[in-house]
Amino acid sequence: MLELKNLYKTFNAGTVNEKRAIDGLDLTLEDGDFVTIIGGNGAGKSTTLNLIAGVFPADQGSILLDGVDITRLPEHKRAKYLGRVFQDPMMGTAATMGIEENLALANRRGQRRTLRPGITAQEREKFRKQLAALGLGLEDRMTSKVGLLSGGQRQALTLLMATLKKPRLLLLDEHTAALDPKTADKVLQITEEIVARDKLTTLMVTHNMKHAIQYGNRLIMMDAGKVVVDIRGEEKKNLTVRDLLEKFKIDNDRMLLSE
Repeated sequence: MLELKNLYKTFNAGTVNEKRAIDGLDLTLEDGDFVTIIGGNGAGKSTTLNLIAGVFPADQGSILLDGVDITRLPEHKRAKYLGRVFQDPMMGTAATMGIEENLALANRRGQRRTLRPGITAQEREKFRKQLAALGLGLEDRMTSKVGLLSGGQRQALTLLMATLKKPRLLLLDEHTAALDPKTADKVLQITEEIVARDKLTTLMVTHNMKHAIQYGNRLIMMDAGKVVVDIRGEEKKNLTVRDLLEKFKIDNDRMLLSE
């Protein structure tokens, strides 16, 4: 479903600050894969997601989505195929707009804008049901400004917005890192439910080894801009944090991974 072939990306090329972030990356995802990505700072995790999303171009290599080469497609044209949630709960929503208004924007993504009145009764009922499924009580606060929500509520809303149109690929860039452990677990539970329900192909970057092992059907580790470990199936189900640390001789401080 997704193919990354021989990708390279270097920042500040030709200067003293030159940094090769992606170094001959090859990665293939099957339809419905839920892949967690771990690795230390500078391993290339977020850069990989940014290359897929078209935030900046690859220096070399190709990106194929459903067999279509999107390597040179601008970011705004890729957006209709992708859903994305960032680490910062402030991103992905409009703080001064209401919950239902944010959902309406997400629901109309990719459609032509018109001068018709705002949210229809049919849309409002649809949003109410979807918010109720989150279990956070947001269905009773649909006109509340998003800026008044907690970080966890906002991330859950952003996740719902990112998946409202069932994207071909969902990109989660450490989307629970800024949350407290209890809230992070709730958002991850919601993530797992939405991904399973809609059979979404998903890439989730995390620094938390337990989360990387617990969620998804496949785990990859990146280091120095390439995949160094790829575990799936029964091997991943039986994996423990200690196994991961011992098997791959990971320096936990260097990798900055949470146990």
